[in-house]
Amino acid sequence: MPLLDTAELAKAVQEIYRYPLRQTAVDVLNRQLRSGISDEELAEMVQSLRQDNALCVIHEQEQTEEPQIICSMGLAQCQ
Repeated sequence: MPLLDTAELAKAVQEIYRYPLRQTAVDVLNRQLRSGISDEELAEMVQSLRQDNALCVIHEQEQTEEPQIICSMGLAQCQ
């Protein structure tokens, strides 16, 4: 199985899309990208950051998959 096609990396990518990155992760990844890191090394770094809980800011409340009402404007009682 190629390094870039792992379940752990897929989970990390999902978290990156869903949650904000920690500032330290942004700094580390930017520095490495500027230095010309290879795709394999980048994948390993992202997985390592995720394992150390240093990749994304994840709050327990935000992990719910249920829809939430965020605005009640426009709702009226029908008679």
